[in-house]
Amino acid sequence: MPSPTQRDTLLAELRGRIPEISPADALARQAQGALLIDVREDGERAAGMPAGALGLSRGFLELRIEQAEPDRARSIIALCGSGMRSLLAADALQRMGYRDVHSVAGGFERWKGEGLPVVTGALDADAAERYARQLRLPQVGEAGQAKLAAAKVVLLGAGGLGAPAALYLAAAGVGQLSLIDDDRVERSNLHRQVIHADARVGMAKTESARLALNALNPRVRIETREERLRADNVERLLDGHDLVIDGADNFPARYLLAAATRRLRLPMVYGAVERFTGQVSVFDPRRDDAPCYRCLFPEPPSAAEAPNCSEAGVLGVLPGIVGLLQATEALKLILGIGEPLVGRLLSFDALCMHFRETRLPRDPACPGCGAAARFTGYEDIAALCAAAG
Repeated sequence: MPSPTQRDTLLAELRGRIPEISPADALARQAQGALLIDVREDGERAAGMPAGALGLSRGFLELRIEQAEPDRARSIIALCGSGMRSLLAADALQRMGYRDVHSVAGGFERWKGEGLPVVTGALDADAAERYARQLRLPQVGEAGQAKLAAAKVVLLGAGGLGAPAALYLAAAGVGQLSLIDDDRVERSNLHRQVIHADARVGMAKTESARLALNALNPRVRIETREERLRADNVERLLDGHDLVIDGADNFPARYLLAAATRRLRLPMVYGAVERFTGQVSVFDPRRDDAPCYRCLFPEPPSAAEAPNCSEAGVLGVLPGIVGLLQATEALKLILGIGEPLVGRLLSFDALCMHFRETRLPRDPACPGCGAAARFTGYEDIAALCAAAG
């Protein structure tokens, strides 16, 4: 640790090379397109940070700045607690080739004291510690974590696909998870439905899942609906959410889900497994060019053509892989990052350990979203599936 004299000498040297600006000047530059980086630690920023700033701890700045801002010509402003660490951060940025770098004199304390815009309450100390690793991702940060905390995701099924998806969405800090399932835990479920436990055999799956999720992350609100998805309740169960995880184990529920998500304009993260293979895609009715589920499966197959897991069997790890892919797509949709699997079908073969991506265009003649498609009611969809079975 440098002595006070050495520290003062270093600061004087840095101030000779790094332009310092006032918080008001920093705010004005930020409005003109400059990137304001709060280099304090996660726990410090939990009490408040400048509005619109990127939270990127000083210790990780050199590792992550190129992901956050690869353009070395962009104006960058560093801010810390009092104006000392931001000088060191700005010096590091200059050495990395960033050409227009400034430090905020007086740091956040002066910023706050001058009454400039501050975002508070987004993260407390528990959240800052709990989500520390994903908060370090420039694509997430405090702003992304706030999006996750505000999100409401409904999972149809607390079984093979819903179990891993729910666990990782809860761990990531999604604010509300609504679980829809009318089944009870059976011992034959446990080799793949990892959210349940032997001691909870016989318990409602929604309640068993709620116990596991609350133990993992008590910050997440868990809503349970011990109901079977039907024509007369599908919109009620889905309404008020931001997206749907499809973990259905039967085609009537899936076709009802597909119709309701189109009518409610909710993205549907589709997943399916059989024996050693699985599929994942995203059907997003908010996009005019996006296909729907019935572009992939225009009519429901017969039971003989598509047996369920109890009839055909399934390798226990397979729903875990597909459910995790669904959770990944859900997080991308909530955060608005990456390229969701819209218009693409991802297929997985566990025996070959092979992923294959197939383009899935919108079908102009699709009975679900085509130009001639007409919605005549959920009862008609249920009847269509019953006839196919």
